[in-house]
Amino acid sequence: MSVLKYLLQKEFRQIFRDPAILRIIFMMPTLQLIIIPLAADYEVRNINLAVADHDHSVYAQQMIQKIKSSGYFKLVNYTDTYQEAIKSIESDKADIVLEIPTDFEKNIVREDYSKLFIAVNAVNGMKANLGAAYMQGIIQDFNKQIRMKWIQFPKVPPQTNISVVESNWFNPMMSYKYFMVPATLATLLTMVGVFLTALNIVREKEVGTIEQINVTPIKKYQFILGKLIPFWVIGLVVLSIGFTIMRFFYQIHPLGNILVVYFFAAIYLLVVLGLGLLISTFADTQQQAMLISFFLLIIFILLGGLFTPIDSMPAWVQKLTWLNPVSYFIDVVRMVILKGSKLSDIRNHIFIILGFAAILNSWAIFNYKKTS
Repeated sequence: MSVLKYLLQKEFRQIFRDPAILRIIFMMPTLQLIIIPLAADYEVRNINLAVADHDHSVYAQQMIQKIKSSGYFKLVNYTDTYQEAIKSIESDKADIVLEIPTDFEKNIVREDYSKLFIAVNAVNGMKANLGAAYMQGIIQDFNKQIRMKWIQFPKVPPQTNISVVESNWFNPMMSYKYFMVPATLATLLTMVGVFLTALNIVREKEVGTIEQINVTPIKKYQFILGKLIPFWVIGLVVLSIGFTIMRFFYQIHPLGNILVVYFFAAIYLLVVLGLGLLISTFADTQQQAMLISFFLLIIFILLGGLFTPIDSMPAWVQKLTWLNPVSYFIDVVRMVILKGSKLSDIRNHIFIILGFAAILNSWAIFNYKKTS
């Protein structure tokens, strides 16, 4: 124990002596947790709209006004010809063109039927799909609004009416922040843990101190624990900073017991720190360690369910996510914060993460070459 104590003292002094590492540990996750959820907004707004109005009727103007007042669209071009409107898309000034045909109002009143044409710029597929969906919903609502004005309801309904009331569980206001912020915190904790530990042993190699350590009677597991424990403590501190930002900046109040997340995070950190230490045993320079870490983290994050739901991925990719520890942590954080899950609800996740921790840390200890 005395050997491990001296190793921990050395590591903590080395960490707090380097201002660059302190900035990476504390400033980087704080700024990223504030900025990333604000930038990664699932709601598409300010969709540029060009309208080719061949009718200029009252109904056409009411429909355009309803589209503008929805808050999703911004009218950038109002013209009489479709050719001029489509040029707005070709010059990237507009995302959607709405063409209102001649006799639009007359056909609605007389024929009870009229057509509209929507052209969408599909270079940005997500914006195109959501913009078209928003437009169709607004037009359908406008259509119902017109029909309601024409219908004369009797005093007594001729048949029984069924009222359907929707209720959203776990995220009643459908706010993307409740879904995005916990997952972002889990991802940032992973990045900090992997990057810092991956660079740790490699830096010892570059400055030459690893040779001095190798000739000492320190055992391999003691050396690995001395490298792992300080960043394990720092990881929990970073998690606490993240929960503070979540509580006071985003006003997110966890439904479950936050100690459940801390318990799972304490085990999860053994996984990411073990992965970082394993990388550092293979790499000879900090540049190699950074490139390997970046390569693995990109895959873990994209397959973790942060931006894209795992259920929407191809079947063979969904099977790959079983080997991704990040996906389990993101799932647990969302379950506890949004659903109020308890330890009994995440026991399968705990056993899987324990398996990852045992494999990666054992591999790191075995792969560390110590010569006396």
